[in-house]
Amino acid sequence: MNKSELVDAIAAESGLTKADSERALKGFMGAVQGALKKGDRVSLVGFGSFSVSKRAAREGRNPQTGKTIKIAAKNVVKFKAGSELADKVN
Repeated sequence: MNKSELVDAIAAESGLTKADSERALKGFMGAVQGALKKGDRVSLVGFGSFSVSKRAAREGRNPQTGKTIKIAAKNVVKFKAGSELADKVN
């Protein structure tokens, strides 16, 4: 499902117009991005939680040459599904 399909699904489920659904989705994404940027965790009970984790610097290998390269440390976003979501998928 891509973004436009998700907007269509939100509109169908909620009874909102597609334009309102797209604004709501953009608002949700902006709020989650802002919270994660500050280092906060976003928890949606029954759905799941978004968090930021630090990945340490490490050494890797270039698969073409086999040469060792340095991979910089960075922050990564993680999503852990809630029990209700996991039950519906299974």
